[in-house]
This record gives sequence, C-alpha cells and structure tokens, in this order.
Amino acid sequence: MTMKKVLVLVLSNLKHDARVRRQIQAIKGNYKTTVICFGAEPAPDYEVVVIKPTNLTFFRKIVASIFLLLKFHTIAHKILHNYYGVINTLSDPKFDLIIANDVETLPLAFAFPGNPKIIFDAHEYAPRHFEDKKMWRIFFQDFNTWLCKKYIPKVDGMMTVGKGLALEYEKNFHVKPIVINNANNFFDVQPGITVENKIRLVHHGIATPSRKLELMFDVMALLDNRFTLDLMLLTPGFASKGTRQYLEELRERAKHDARIKIIPPVKSNEVVDAIRQYDMGVFLLPPVNFNYENTLPNKLFDFIQARLAVAIGPTPEMAEIVNNYNLGIVSEKFTAKSLAEKLSEVTRSDLETFKKNANRAAADLNAEVNAKKINAMISKILS
Repeated sequence: MTMKKVLVLVLSNLKHDARVRRQIQAIKGNYKTTVICFGAEPAPDYEVVVIKPTNLTFFRKIVASIFLLLKFHTIAHKILHNYYGVINTLSDPKFDLIIANDVETLPLAFAFPGNPKIIFDAHEYAPRHFEDKKMWRIFFQDFNTWLCKKYIPKVDGMMTVGKGLALEYEKNFHVKPIVINNANNFFDVQPGITVENKIRLVHHGIATPSRKLELMFDVMALLDNRFTLDLMLLTPGFASKGTRQYLEELRERAKHDARIKIIPPVKSNEVVDAIRQYDMGVFLLPPVNFNYENTLPNKLFDFIQARLAVAIGPTPEMAEIVNNYNLGIVSEKFTAKSLAEKLSEVTRSDLETFKKNANRAAADLNAEVNAKKINAMISKILS
C-alpha cells in the first residue's frame, strides 16, 4: 500500500520551532513527509525543502504598507510572502494533505495542485497577535482577520495550542479546533536533589521587550539570599535592533545582582536536560495582549519534563495546570511583589512535593500523547 503524502508548511526555521518539529516527529513514520521551511537540519526520514525569507527592502515595505492600508490584502500577501514559486521546484507537488502552520501559510497551501486536504495549525490567535503595538494594529490586524475569514472556512481541520485560543476561533470563525498543546517529549527522569536553604530559579526563552523579563529582576530584589536566578535567553535571527538591545540591557542589569546570571542558550531539544539542575522554573508574563493572556508556552512543559517546581503569574491556562497537579505557586497578580510574596513562603518540603507531582504531570502532558491526537485527526480527514 502506497503511503499517503503529507506536506508540513511553515514560515520559520525549525531550529527555533519546537512545535513544528514535534508535529513532524508525530507523522513521519506514518506518512511520506515533506517539509517546506526557512531552515532545518538534514533529515534521513523526511524531505526538507528550504525557502529563503522574502527580502523586504525599504521600497518593498513601503509598497506593502500602501496595499495593507488600502486593504488590497491579496496583493499585500504576495509582496510579503511570495513563496509560490516553491511549488514548481518540487518533483511532485501533489500531496494528500497539507499542515499549514500559522495563518500566513494558508494562501500558499491552497495554491497547491490536486485539491489536497488542509489542516490549519494556529500557533497564536492571529487577529490579535500583537494588538498591544499600534503599528501592528494599523497595518496587520485587518490583514490577519481577512486571512482568517477567507481561508479558515475552507480548511478540513484545525488545531491550536490552548483552550482560550480555540474558543476565540470558534466564536469568531465558526470552526472547532482541537487543542494540541506545546508539550515536550516525555523524559524518563527523576526530580533533582533539593538543597536546604537554597532555591535555584531558572527561566529560558526569547528575550523580547513585550515579555517584560525585567520583572524577574524586580522579584529577585524582594527575595532573600536563598534564591538565585539563571536566565537562558536568546534572540532569533530576525530580531529587530531594539530587541537585540533589550538583551544587552538585561545583561547590564544582571551585573548589579550577584544572584542573577544570564547564561548561554542551548538547542531546544537540549533544554530539559540543561534545566534539570534547578529547583523552580519561573515565568511572569503580564497579559499585554490576547495571546499573552491565553498563553500556554513550551517552557511550562519543559519545566514539567525537567521535574521542576513552577512559579508563575495568574495566566489562566498555565495556572489551571499548576493548580490541578499542585506543581508550584501562582501569584495573585502580575507584579513582582505578588510573585515574591508567594516565593518567600516556599519551603524545602514544598519543593520536594511540587517536584514529585511533576512526575504525574509529565506522564499526562507530553508530545507522545499529542502525537496520537494528531495522527487520529489526519487519519479521520484522509479517510
């Protein structure tokens, strides 16, 4: 029996896209898999086709901006995301199914010949992605809403990262996405040793001003000397000058507190092993936009697989997991003072309990569980 052909389509470098890597891992044994992306390691068990990001020269940006303001969205998309030529480079561009990651890929997915089935994976709620930024609202909010209205009704299936996003898509676009969270692979490890009078905090991820990572410095200023904080931060290759400067500002601030270190990042598949030496994973993210308010990020599941206790702000879906499994502490507010107060109360016994409870959470919340859901969805659509 000939294997069905599946295309995974994403406008990112897989090096920085753990969700899509796990998506590929889930399906590659069951389907003849091709991946179109901005970059990836060579793979023996699926085909990788690398495309170059559109060269947005100053002139091209001006032209695209005009068309966005005039709401000529089809033309604007072709200027911003002109990857249609990749179809002609493939020896056989006909697929049984395409997984289109993020809303920008949908027009390209529907341009492929042979009427393939299409699954849309929404990593964010696209119409409100960067709603906290005025320029994004002016140029891209209507554009993203148009993409959703035009293409979501045509897809054969849809998935997204959490319940809040799924409900918002259902409310506004009459679709019922399944939830595939950002859980890492299952790691068969035991919690690390908890040392008396020492609580080692860790945070890892992208350093961008909207995440307000400086709040964690404010938290440390309110904590006693039991606490240390290591920040494993990176900036993506496409980061703006301002984002790169932000990381330098954090480095400078870290020099003023010997308990805080900014440490080199590791590959995303090495994160769990790298953070296992700590006691608590920490993440305080003020809800400056809809997606932050409803975030359920990779790092929470990394903390769980590393068998760490967890310290977070009151982000609803994160808090639900932390509270249901008794994994750590959830502050009352998105403030340094509120999180510091909760952290100050944590004892060695608490840490040991939280870490032990992470064992149960790790068995429930992992990529292997998600892979079964993804394959069941694809099988149903293709049948």
